[in-house]
Amino acid sequence: MNWKPDKSSHDPIYLQIADHFEGKMRDGEYPSGSCLPSERKLAATLDVNRSTVVTAYDHLASLGLVARVKGFGTVATDRQTFDGTAKRIPNWEQYAKSGFLHRNDPITRHIHAILGSDQSNINFAIGELSPDLFPVALMQQAHSRIEMSQYLGYEHIQGNIGLRDSIAGHLRTHRGIASSASSILVTSGAQQAIQLIIQGLLKPGDGVAIEDPSYCFSMPIFHSAGLRTYRLSVEQDGVDPEQIVSLYKRHRIKMVFLNPIYHNPTGTTMSAERRKRLLDISTKFGIAIVEDDPYSLTGFGQAPEGTLKSMDRDGSVLYVSSLSKIVSSGLRIGWIAGPHSVIQRLTDAKQQLDFGHSNIPQWIAAQLLSSGELDNHLRKLRTGLQHKLEQTISSLRTEFGDRIKFRVPSGGIHLWCELDGEWDELQLFNQAIDLGVVITPGSTLGSHRNRIRLTYSRVDDREIAPGIRKLAEAYRYALGFDR
Repeated sequence: MNWKPDKSSHDPIYLQIADHFEGKMRDGEYPSGSCLPSERKLAATLDVNRSTVVTAYDHLASLGLVARVKGFGTVATDRQTFDGTAKRIPNWEQYAKSGFLHRNDPITRHIHAILGSDQSNINFAIGELSPDLFPVALMQQAHSRIEMSQYLGYEHIQGNIGLRDSIAGHLRTHRGIASSASSILVTSGAQQAIQLIIQGLLKPGDGVAIEDPSYCFSMPIFHSAGLRTYRLSVEQDGVDPEQIVSLYKRHRIKMVFLNPIYHNPTGTTMSAERRKRLLDISTKFGIAIVEDDPYSLTGFGQAPEGTLKSMDRDGSVLYVSSLSKIVSSGLRIGWIAGPHSVIQRLTDAKQQLDFGHSNIPQWIAAQLLSSGELDNHLRKLRTGLQHKLEQTISSLRTEFGDRIKFRVPSGGIHLWCELDGEWDELQLFNQAIDLGVVITPGSTLGSHRNRIRLTYSRVDDREIAPGIRKLAEAYRYALGFDR
């Protein structure tokens, strides 16, 4: 085979492979019933990881172009009509390359493809809780208290009133935020909240500032919406508010997106002094602030960190949070708290997207947030997260020694690591996958190329040390030591 995928292309390698074989099948080189090359042989021929070939073949199977046949391998399927003429199907690949929404980063897509497959992996990549941290008994109790005789039609677009009341009480008690049901919009997780803000309050050409590195950096929705994005470097005490002044004067930015407490991925917390200065700048220049706060209740200290919104006396901050990092990502319960006029505008936008959130998860969430057992769960959660972090740090120091640097966070679920030496990010990532470990390379979250994010919250305690050992092996390979 003379063809090779273009590794410098922005198109994922697995998709290049799938496109290549689709063309070969269309040209008759692989007629119905013929076998495609074995995964292992093709991986060796193309000089790619076997997992990449598996993903490419899975993609072809999803299009109905191949089938996996036990004892034969991957086989081209019949694409002939009853009279023997070739079928003409829509060019779905061309459709898939179009559309309003930009594609996710290729590495991000690969991470989700691997984790969505039947391969066994130690998952340091996805920001969610491990099963041992879920409040199963509390969830069962909340579910048992639901009256199924309640109305099962469309829920209020803004969100179930009982849930919004519970969220308002939760914000007052746990996050120091004065709010009311009318100033809260229930969303499908925090990600939908951010998407609604972008699509409902901004227009193409508007300038916004995002942290570098940050989760927002990985969200193509900013560029899909035609926004101009500017980066704010994250330092030990969070972003420097004076960067925002400079960006406003040069680019007239309209909005700033921040994760000030146990920041994803660095784990840093913006100092109180910087938060105060940020609010002063916001009111001086009229710059809106979006505070994304998934982690403030996961701190390992006695007192929780105060939110930026709790310091806001002028209504400059839109507050976004969810239950994903403290209860369950599967509930898909998030919210926005802000001025009434903004909440009404975003409610209208949400109606256009999904006509409101599902009833039953909202009822469960309302029970959870009003339960007297929630505080007990949060204490157990913080203890469990701290234990996982300590295990991760211990294993990193054992396996990497002084070749790895990180700042130990005081809360949250991520560890931001800098690795010494000359190593290729993609090579480390792919080699780790081959060894059964999935991580998040730093470039998917910002401009840092010699860093990785390890999400310790998702990994079973028994898998942490073996996972770090395999990651160290992949690192040695990327350095050229074990080849």
